[in-house]
Amino acid sequence: MEAIAAVDYHTGGEPFRIVTGGVETPRGETILDRRRDALERLDHVRRLLVFEPRGHADMYGCFVVPPTDAGADLGVVFFHNAGYSTACGHGTIALVTWALDEGVVERREGENRVVVDVPSGRLETWAHVERGRVRSVRFRNVPSFVWREGLDVAGRRVDLAFGGAFYASLEERVEPRELPRLIELGRELKRALEEREEIVHPLEPELRGVYGVIFWQREGQRPLTQRNVTVFADGEVDRSPCGSGTSARLALLHRSGELLLGEELRHLSIVGSEFRARVVGEDEVAGLPAVVTEVEGAAYRTGEHSFALDPDDPLGEGFLLR
Repeated sequence: MEAIAAVDYHTGGEPFRIVTGGVETPRGETILDRRRDALERLDHVRRLLVFEPRGHADMYGCFVVPPTDAGADLGVVFFHNAGYSTACGHGTIALVTWALDEGVVERREGENRVVVDVPSGRLETWAHVERGRVRSVRFRNVPSFVWREGLDVAGRRVDLAFGGAFYASLEERVEPRELPRLIELGRELKRALEEREEIVHPLEPELRGVYGVIFWQREGQRPLTQRNVTVFADGEVDRSPCGSGTSARLALLHRSGELLLGEELRHLSIVGSEFRARVVGEDEVAGLPAVVTEVEGAAYRTGEHSFALDPDDPLGEGFLLR
């Protein structure tokens, strides 16, 4: 295996590893095809970059691919500790920041529009550049909608909503000391939901299953403020407020009347970072009421890497401890 080049960013504390060289580009006619191709041919690369000792159980990253949407500037295949996601808000923010930092997309002062082709659909983004630096990125997500409300799962009231992926959502105490309990509870709820519910996007059958469980708590009003931690994939903990999960929360808050069109949600993470988000429009998905959401955050470069695999290394592509 030749050396694999990568650049790391974090968005709200959540890592994002962008593969920039040494790996063949995933192939296919669509981004979903390229996601399948990455699983079939390049999964050893995902494991090498996510697993210890080069990564860790909470690592996240992507392959940058040419867009299949003629109007897009970038395409992306996201990966994590358990495989390949259909959406990633914090990763989109980091990817657009990297593309402007590196000149992959032309950067200019003020607002820069960048369109990203992701497995869940087309994302329009707007990056704010000040004095040559990307200060924030706002993305408009694919339509988000409520799937089920008020489900009784393991004695808890759980709501299900789609924000690029499906998320279960319930009110719990969100503190770092609660993480071991929340990780196990997240796994339990995900298993229970998928055993009792067929959760499939009505227009795209590959967008299916519970991707993450969002635990949230109330923080205040004016603007509406909530703190959350999302447990996703195989017990992975999102350090950021979770971009696609934020869209799912917006769909629920708009449905309940707690957040009106145009009002801001200040969404905090378990480490205190924040996204600012709002519902900017209404839509429908296969007859289901849906909302158009925008989520804004900032990403920061943390390093550059050249990863290698020693052929004599007995640990090979690595391991995960959780």
